[in-house]
Amino acid sequence: MRGMKRRHAIAALSLPALALPAYVRHAPAADVPRFGLGIASGHPQPQGMVLWTRLTGEQLPDSVDVTWELAEDEAFQRIAARGTERAIADDAHTVHAEPAGLLPDRVHHYRFTALGQRSAAGRTRTAPAPGARVGRLDFAIASCQRYDVGHYAAWRHLAAQELDLVLFLGDYIYEYASSPLALRAHEGGVTLTLDDYRRRYAQYKSDPALQAAHAACPWLVVWDDHEVDNDYAALQGQNLQPDFGTRRSAAYRAWWEHMPVAKALRPLAVAGGSMRIHGSLDWGRLARIHLLDDRQYRDVQACPRPGRGGSNTVPLADCAALADPRRTLLGADQERWLAGNWALDRPWNLLAQQTLMTRFAWADPARGASYWTDGWDGYPAARQRLLGTVAERRVPGVVVLGGDVHAHYVADLKADFDDPRAPIIATEFCGTSISSLGLAQERVDAARGFNPHVHWARADQRGAMRFRLDDQTLDAQLLVVDNARDPMSSIGTQARFSVAARQPGALPG
Repeated sequence: MRGMKRRHAIAALSLPALALPAYVRHAPAADVPRFGLGIASGHPQPQGMVLWTRLTGEQLPDSVDVTWELAEDEAFQRIAARGTERAIADDAHTVHAEPAGLLPDRVHHYRFTALGQRSAAGRTRTAPAPGARVGRLDFAIASCQRYDVGHYAAWRHLAAQELDLVLFLGDYIYEYASSPLALRAHEGGVTLTLDDYRRRYAQYKSDPALQAAHAACPWLVVWDDHEVDNDYAALQGQNLQPDFGTRRSAAYRAWWEHMPVAKALRPLAVAGGSMRIHGSLDWGRLARIHLLDDRQYRDVQACPRPGRGGSNTVPLADCAALADPRRTLLGADQERWLAGNWALDRPWNLLAQQTLMTRFAWADPARGASYWTDGWDGYPAARQRLLGTVAERRVPGVVVLGGDVHAHYVADLKADFDDPRAPIIATEFCGTSISSLGLAQERVDAARGFNPHVHWARADQRGAMRFRLDDQTLDAQLLVVDNARDPMSSIGTQARFSVAARQPGALPG
């Protein structure tokens, strides 16, 4: 499996079509493309995975039979599984096929057929068996792909990598209307209804580089705020909308429809559309990947601006709520689940969540630091509980992976950030955005001196992070594109870091 090479590297992007590897090339064009939003796979298990697509075209029948095939070879001569799913209008004609009974740790190729057309073919895989000895895991993390401010050159490059997994950590779409000066404008205004969110997902998924990245390997996905509304918390919107639960329900439904996740995750028909997305995946005996949800169950942000909800940046001395030990980012049930789910018998525990976990003070902590309240700094007691459990149970190889803040951060996580002698408990890699704009680098640089546990902080570049993991070492590459406004942009490695399985903390090089 490791010897398999991509038949063609993705080397050029010529609008409107992307030069794709052979296994993701589309069938000959038809008058009405039925697979215009591409294909995807996700959440691999040792005996299966989820295969996704959405039918496109005007005047689709209310119900369409869609066949799928899963093969051991690119030519589809050795079929491992096949089946038929019904794409219905009530689900936006999306398909979530769930092959089962497969062999673990195997690469497969898949495709769909409906209405006389065949989709592109994609590459996916099963996870290793739970007790299997696994040599390594190659994966990338990515987040924050605002369509109207940049192109997806980072996805074009990641699609050409030999990855086992992509971990997408939130902000798949953005809910905003676009400025008249937008690079490529959002269709429609602010997303409020189910139809609005469906159209926004369709626009994002029309991007050929994003389609290629989905077709190249399976994804693990979680959401953040922009899949619903900026800075929302549980059932409270940023603008304190009285009907916010209805909007969240529509947004959760559209997310489920458009992500390669299991049918069983369909949102419940309750206020707000409750939907559990947190869970875990074992990659043999090498690693356990924990997926978290830091939006649905959180307490509302402390000390918001007058007349609204959402985030603020406030001095600790002026916001007593920040010290409230009862406040939670994950919710009590999810906190308890995570505390009991750490893998003590594997060298690595990868915590895939949405935002920056390390403390990042915006002024001298000794003279009254200020903190941003939407991230973990707004919930310091919850962070302390999580890291305290890691320290108390001596959980091995904890690496926290995040996004949200549109910057590459590399940091050491400690129980006491004010004590330079406090032991390092875990390591954090928070990846920059695919395209969304970041803070001015001057602001980040001005705060670096107050945060000596942070090894790297760059908010002025777009990209992703790539990792290689074996039982001894995690190696990280901080990837950045030269120009996120250019779909042809080249990409480079901004920095490299490594982490030893038995010694938390990031080392450069």
